[in-house]
Amino acid sequence: QLQLVESGGGLVQPGGSLRLSCAASGFTLAYRAIGWFRQAPGKEREGVSCNSRNDENTDYADSVKGRFTTSRDNSMNTVYLEMTSLKPEDTAIYYCAASPRNTCPAGARQSDFGSWGPGTQVTVSS
Repeated sequence: QLQLVESGGGLVQPGGSLRLSCAASGFTLAYRAIGWFRQAPGKEREGVSCNSRNDENTDYADSVKGRFTTSRDNSMNTVYLEMTSLKPEDTAIYYCAASPRNTCPAGARQSDFGSWGPGTQVTVSS
């Protein structure tokens, strides 16, 4: 059974950092494109990043470029989202998702991903 579980969320002050983890079971993350999405209160879910298999390429939303970085640990079957210089507008529930494909389509959308984790809350506030 394919399963994804996010962790690492929490409360952080503006300018701070967090590292989110996305652990997979039932399949090998290394062969899949992995997306990170977020949903803020009252807003639609939006894409944050899409990372192609084996970390070959990553696309980032303009709002997080230069601040967020994805990485993989294939031995742990885990993908990470390193978030720095956090802003209050980064407050949201963060989700990871696995695509049946191994590369990221241009302008990756939620419909490109078939397996989702339950999400982890990130709150940026002083």
